[in-house]
Amino acid sequence: MKKLWDFILSFVVPMLITLAVMWGIYTYIGAPVKISGSSMAPTLENGQHVWLNHLDKTYDRGEIVIFDAPDQSGDEYVKRVIGVPGDTVEYRNNQLYVNGEKVDEPYLDVLKAENPGTNVTPNFTLETLKSTGTQTVPEGKLFVMGDNRPVSKDSEEFGFIDESHVGGTVSYRIWPLNNIGKIKPVEVNQ
Repeated sequence: MKKLWDFILSFVVPMLITLAVMWGIYTYIGAPVKISGSSMAPTLENGQHVWLNHLDKTYDRGEIVIFDAPDQSGDEYVKRVIGVPGDTVEYRNNQLYVNGEKVDEPYLDVLKAENPGTNVTPNFTLETLKSTGTQTVPEGKLFVMGDNRPVSKDSEEFGFIDESHVGGTVSYRIWPLNNIGKIKPVEVNQ
């Protein structure tokens, strides 16, 4: 019986403590997430791994967030925050305007170059979208879009997302090794 007790104290208890600590880190601090799909290309490619920061609960324009899919499929979506509460959002002739100010979207440069003379993002205002139908982003909500606009299922289609459904922000790519590094949000001076 003493050998069993020694085994439990020397192996099982430390293993349980390690598992509890890992669960706490993954649940409350952050976790690795594998990107599935191409809706955020070229910023994030299918199969890459990123670090999801659960601690960041303030969501700024230009940041990348992961949130529960609005269709309640159990999936998670990764998109870029375009509008925060109180913002107006408009697309006109391939140009994003937030609160009436032009916003540079360098992640769309390749897509625009590959599709000259076409709008990679259809013209809209929040008010004209069937999914939103309001002038400004409501309190507690975010307007999000993927970087690969032609294939992205985003707020243009499903409307605003609840801030409470956001799991956190993505600011580091952790795989593949040759692409490890910080993912910088787009600067929006508002």
